[in-house]
Amino acid sequence: MSESNANARPALTALSEDEIAFRDAVRDFAEGEIKPLVNKMDEEAQLDKALLPKLFEMGLMGIESPEKYGGAGSSFFMACLAIEEIAKIDGSVSVLVDVQNTLCTNAFIRFASDEMKSKYLPKLAREWVGAYALSESTSGSDAFALKLRAEDKGDKWVLNGSKLWITNGKEASVFLVFANVNPAAGYKGITGFIVEKDFKGFSVGKKEDKVGIRASSTCELLFENCEVPKANILGEVGKGYKIAIETLNEGRIGIGAQMIGIAAGAYESTRKYIQTREQFGKSISNFQGIQFQLAEMRVMLESARLMVYNAARLKDAGADFIESAAMAKLHASRAAEKICSMAIDLYGGNGFTREYPVEKFWRDAKIGQIYEGTSNMQLQTIAKMELS
Repeated sequence: MSESNANARPALTALSEDEIAFRDAVRDFAEGEIKPLVNKMDEEAQLDKALLPKLFEMGLMGIESPEKYGGAGSSFFMACLAIEEIAKIDGSVSVLVDVQNTLCTNAFIRFASDEMKSKYLPKLAREWVGAYALSESTSGSDAFALKLRAEDKGDKWVLNGSKLWITNGKEASVFLVFANVNPAAGYKGITGFIVEKDFKGFSVGKKEDKVGIRASSTCELLFENCEVPKANILGEVGKGYKIAIETLNEGRIGIGAQMIGIAAGAYESTRKYIQTREQFGKSISNFQGIQFQLAEMRVMLESARLMVYNAARLKDAGADFIESAAMAKLHASRAAEKICSMAIDLYGGNGFTREYPVEKFWRDAKIGQIYEGTSNMQLQTIAKMELS
């Protein structure tokens, strides 16, 4: 079955004409502009600088941002479509677009003051990459055990400490940083700050050498008496925990979209390969054992896509989507790892070489069960909501 025929199934017939046109435009962009660079970026473990301006020109860095700020004024679902299509080609570029839209831009739209929106949203839509800085060395799943401190110095805030595992760290010009202004108050002291890369006392530290999504920069951030203007608060002082929770709930759907994109890339590559690979005088796609494995992959992909799309639709509709987001991320990340592993099996020895694409899809898929909430944290969320 061709990709176009697969996309005509019920999971995609719910797309509007505008959504289909947008999805296809992103697909063409990914095939034409990103695909030729994938192997080089993976080997060098860095994003090709020529891609960034093209992503902005394509309108992929401000999908939900209102038109008055230079964005497309579109939906969260559209952002997920873009993330999925790009992930079919490269998980690294996909997560850059994901963090830009579902975390950074989304947080500005929902929580920033009018002054901060006017100052930063146009830049995020046209030229600036954003990063979302919550995690620390002792603050991963325990997201609010923050040690980064912020002190009120009258005319400014001064931040001291560090952040780890920050996506887009190398490319970003603006960072949404969570620090505690009152440790005695626990999580109620957590506050969001808008930090520009040129602020005094701020620097980007080492870039992690990762197994997968290697071209995506995952960096340490250092704050040494970092001076932040008093106006650069995201939301309200002491309300950062609320911003972090709500933004991550949305971001998990974006990661789900990335995972179904990676899985779809591996699936489609495998579907084509088994029809050309011959053993015992015929294509291996003629063997029932191979056919059944492909069918299993297709079922996992379709179920994951339905869950991600449903969660995104619920979010856009203003309905309760938290449990659906957790389930979508959990299932999509598991499905992606399994599908990509099965793809390597069906490629045989070729699948275990760098010459073919499925080993990279497999490496890129693993992170889905770790970042923006581990699988165990998704299970905890689901269980709590079921028992409440």
